[in-house]
Amino acid sequence: MSATPQKNRATRRVLAAAAGLATVGALVAAMPAGAHDRGDGHGPGHKPRTVDVQLLSFNDLHGNLEPPAGSAGNVSETQPDGTVKAIPAGGVEYLATSLRTARRGNPYSVTAAGGDMVGASPLLSGLFHDEPTIEALNGLDLDVTAVGNHEFDEGAAELARLQNGGCHPVEGCYEKGKKFKGADFPYLAANVTEEKTGRPLLKPYTVWKKNGVKIGFIGVTLEGTPDIVTANGVKGLTFHDEVETINKYARELDRKGVKSIVALIHEGGAPASTSYNYDCDSPGAGDGISGPIVDIAKGITPKVDALVTGHTHQAYVCTVPDPSGRPRMVTSASSFGKLYTDTTLTYDRRTKDIVRTSVKSANHVVTRDQAKATDMTRLIDRWNKLAAPIASKPQGWISADINGRGSTAPEKPLGNVIADAQLEGLAPADKGGAEVAFMNPGGIRADLVHKASGSEGDGVVTYGEAFTVQPFTNMMNVVDLTGAQLVTALQQQVSGSNEAGPKILQVSEGLTYTLDLTKSGADRVVAGTIKLNGEAIDPARTYRVAMNEFLAGGGDGFAALGEGTNKLVGASDLDLFNAYLAAHSTAAAPLAPPATDRITVIQ
Repeated sequence: MSATPQKNRATRRVLAAAAGLATVGALVAAMPAGAHDRGDGHGPGHKPRTVDVQLLSFNDLHGNLEPPAGSAGNVSETQPDGTVKAIPAGGVEYLATSLRTARRGNPYSVTAAGGDMVGASPLLSGLFHDEPTIEALNGLDLDVTAVGNHEFDEGAAELARLQNGGCHPVEGCYEKGKKFKGADFPYLAANVTEEKTGRPLLKPYTVWKKNGVKIGFIGVTLEGTPDIVTANGVKGLTFHDEVETINKYARELDRKGVKSIVALIHEGGAPASTSYNYDCDSPGAGDGISGPIVDIAKGITPKVDALVTGHTHQAYVCTVPDPSGRPRMVTSASSFGKLYTDTTLTYDRRTKDIVRTSVKSANHVVTRDQAKATDMTRLIDRWNKLAAPIASKPQGWISADINGRGSTAPEKPLGNVIADAQLEGLAPADKGGAEVAFMNPGGIRADLVHKASGSEGDGVVTYGEAFTVQPFTNMMNVVDLTGAQLVTALQQQVSGSNEAGPKILQVSEGLTYTLDLTKSGADRVVAGTIKLNGEAIDPARTYRVAMNEFLAGGGDGFAALGEGTNKLVGASDLDLFNAYLAAHSTAAAPLAPPATDRITVIQ
């Protein structure tokens, strides 16, 4: 509950009343399902004392309107015998059906999201600056979402357009006679302010109301958004501490009489198991959840009754104690629309608060064996027709799946292909003279899947599929870095801001080293093993290094890469990727998944 303790002469009476409320909470928690809507003994015509509010939530959709391909489209489910099964999931046709089915029989139902609804999207949405995804979310009856870091990929002005509508300032309207209407749900950005004015960029919170029931939603993105978005995307903006911001607006909502509050936070954690049905509250050693969300959850005022989170693309339903020591639900629904979370919030009409002891939550798979929502099918077909001339163009051929996003290994087969493509495209003297290339793992958004996505045939890589892998269209940079800076950059993969969650750069052919995960911090990169084309890195020598503009700006915690000089700007990462596919594959001799032998991992 969010009640503020009061000091007066009748202290004992207040304590007794509080004890009575706690007993009511315990009784409500023990009632059978459906009992919460019964009256409070005053006969017919009186509203029930409590009402169950259904909170449906999801996060990190990233414009995945069609079912994600390959391993990136699976969720893991632990079976009764302990084995783990991969279940294909996702796609807005199925997400719409799942949400609509879940809402049946729940007159008080609200749908919220934890950010990154758009950005790093497949071609079907990304080609049209994510207008198709906003349209789909409107059709899903989304009530509210927090902003995520990817909502800032194209800057504050474009985010405002997604919220308010209007055709793209450069490309105009995509459909004749149709103006983009914008989101009919609020984007919340409580901890993002304009540098010049200090005012919030967007609404900090909203209040959902129905028949006297009021629930406040506060939305924030991670404070570290500027570290993982290009400088242009966050220009003129300040990002504030998540806990301080949520606590500030929780007090404001409380003063306005809104006692039931949910925080939508685009930051997350890592559960001990990747299975969506893992019992996060199991007491075993090493169980539970770790990561930034734990400390955030422990710092957020008890006025907040539940936390919907995201960013890490993990699935979890955990309880983390609030500052008063009471358990509080913290949830995340994986990514790409593969899961949704169903949380029951029992609202007490008398206190206007949530009975915390009765909060229940579970993640559910958006299976692909249910009926498709026909309105979403029509939406996808409409935008696919507009995208088809570009999307279906063949770029190359592969002999088998080449895993990127779906690979959990430090060195990913598709990461090697991308880094090699960047090195090859930028090695010529007139293109930058690159000797080595680095690719950030978070920029690889999908796998290259052998099975055809359309009518192109198995093994054919279309422009749409290549775009889905590299959707940012970052410009490539080639810069001078000393050997010492190169070593420091590799150490920054596993130290500093990346120590708790390592970000292992994908490296081009010729660079080799040992990664010893039994050690801690920078020592995990064994400095004496770093070699380029068989020769030890010379700390004093200058090397020409290729990377995308995000890394060249020091993004993802790689400050050393941001120290490069003598910069040459090359083609886009996507252009180099497509050129490499064209040069290294034919229908008769498709590109095979490369070996992953550049980084020797000790675990």
